[in-house]
Amino acid sequence: MWVQRPCGCRCRATTAPGQTCAGCAVGSSVAIAKCTELLRLQSQNRSRFELRKRKPGGNAAQRDADAGTAQHQEIGTPGEESLETLMEFVSSQDSPWALPPDCSPEDQHLRELAVQSPQLIRDNFIFLFFRSLRIVDKGVNEVDENLLKFHNLEELILSANQISKINSANLPRTLKVLELCGNEIVGLQSLCSLPPPELQHLGLGYNRLLGSSEDKYLTAEFWPNLLSLDLSFNNFTDLLGIVSKLATLRRLRTLVLQGNPLVLIPGYRGFVIDSLPKLCILDDRNISPDERHQFHGLSSKPDLIGNKAQLVVNVGKIKGVPNPSKPEELESGPESPVITHSYYVTYEFVEREEAEDTNNSEVIKFHQSQMVATPNPGSPPGNADTGGSESSALSSLLKQEPPANRANRHLTLRKHWAETIECSHRKEHVTEDLAALKAFLMAGTTVTVVEEKVFSWPIAARLAEDAGKKGKADKGKAEKGKPKDGGKGDKQKKKKESPIELRSDPPLLRSLGSGHVNLESLLTGDQLVAVVCDLGVLISEETTQPPSPKEKDGKKSKDKNKKPKTGGESPASQKTTVAAKGKNKESPEGKEVQEIQPVPLTVEFQVQLIQWTAASDAQHQ
Repeated sequence: MWVQRPCGCRCRATTAPGQTCAGCAVGSSVAIAKCTELLRLQSQNRSRFELRKRKPGGNAAQRDADAGTAQHQEIGTPGEESLETLMEFVSSQDSPWALPPDCSPEDQHLRELAVQSPQLIRDNFIFLFFRSLRIVDKGVNEVDENLLKFHNLEELILSANQISKINSANLPRTLKVLELCGNEIVGLQSLCSLPPPELQHLGLGYNRLLGSSEDKYLTAEFWPNLLSLDLSFNNFTDLLGIVSKLATLRRLRTLVLQGNPLVLIPGYRGFVIDSLPKLCILDDRNISPDERHQFHGLSSKPDLIGNKAQLVVNVGKIKGVPNPSKPEELESGPESPVITHSYYVTYEFVEREEAEDTNNSEVIKFHQSQMVATPNPGSPPGNADTGGSESSALSSLLKQEPPANRANRHLTLRKHWAETIECSHRKEHVTEDLAALKAFLMAGTTVTVVEEKVFSWPIAARLAEDAGKKGKADKGKAEKGKPKDGGKGDKQKKKKESPIELRSDPPLLRSLGSGHVNLESLLTGDQLVAVVCDLGVLISEETTQPPSPKEKDGKKSKDKNKKPKTGGESPASQKTTVAAKGKNKESPEGKEVQEIQPVPLTVEFQVQLIQWTAASDAQHQ
């Protein structure tokens, strides 16, 4: 077990309070020097204990020298102490030399040796003593030849550093575990020049290895005894190529490829399982006999394994949109505009794709951003975009920072307002650019609910023409009375009631809310991301604006008309009315209506990664 040190490192070297360990070094040689220096400090501490163990007597000069040394080191009155007492100094939790409670047996043994036999703590002993060395997240950028001094080193962990290249000639030949996760390695050529022959685990996850150029180094020629290989979160895209190389590793039992673009291929897991019959664990999941049986024979059909990924996006119900209708809009005159509201959802997807859509939804190209828009429920109409087209209006509506990845924005079909707006959107996305798809999934997507408001105005010429026809018809009716032409009056009536031609303004778009959806789990084995995006509570525009003077006057007149007449009602009925009014004000039901919480704006969103569950699925592609 590794021990977390006071300085933050987790190497096996013992440390005194306030000291730093080997992990704080940049190069491996400096790290080794600090390890040995810190262990020498332990031997000096042992010398301080020795002063307290000596008995009075003997050479007077020696006693004076001992007393002077003790006084210089601020040691208390000399006295005899047993070895058990000395061990308490390094075992007590209150001691500055105490070990952490979760220390390893090797750490404990080394500390006891520093107290019991300090003369053993020398460089040669240390290099032979260590079997494992761990330096994590300490800015190490090189591994030099000083590691070769550790003749018995079997485990070397250098994760989360800044190593871009490792010369395998500087690695001890006794290594069995080499962990290099989270560095900046872009190539394996230097590592494979003289690799440790007994290596059983190689960890290269979260580096920058690129595809087919590095596949050739993952063979039994370089790693004949490899049991475990971690290549997670690199940039391998060629599934057939890498599997053909890994098949030479006859002893391989554990393999991690998750996070690479190739895991997005529908037949990825089945093809790897059937191609590597001795593999036991793939991407941290055990391979069951039933799963191996389901994919039996898939490795013999490599022509069915393409380099395409398939994802299906579903957009479900929208809830929490305030009713956009206003009384003044419903009572509009013949010359007032007709206002229509519609709602739709937009989401982002990687640009290079072949989308199959039965909803005829629109697609707009744009630059994807890591920024997540926030709901703006109180946005007044004056801030809405009034561009000449919907595409330009939407682009200017959601202005974003410089892009991280290029993507398309997809729109669902427009729907009229309802308490629950059913989008019923389903689209299948197919792409061959697996690397771009991986980058997109790592960044996630943004889901936005958009309100589209359109003003449609009557055409003035048609209004004048209809007004003229109406005057003539009224004049003829006054002279002749009832029509005698057998139905011509009905035809004129139909013409008068024909719909008026409208001219529509460019749509006004308003983002009701946006939410970010994390899709990274699709790279780590999940096949479905299903979320209900909570975009906050929206406040309708009319509740945020004070009533106009006209509305105030209308309210006063209504109150005046509703004033009861004293002569037309009996005192009993008046009392009943007043009591009823008071009851309504104080009724619990009225309070419940006032305390109803507004419904938040939510939208259902799903992304499914298509993966084969059996070899027979390949025949249906």
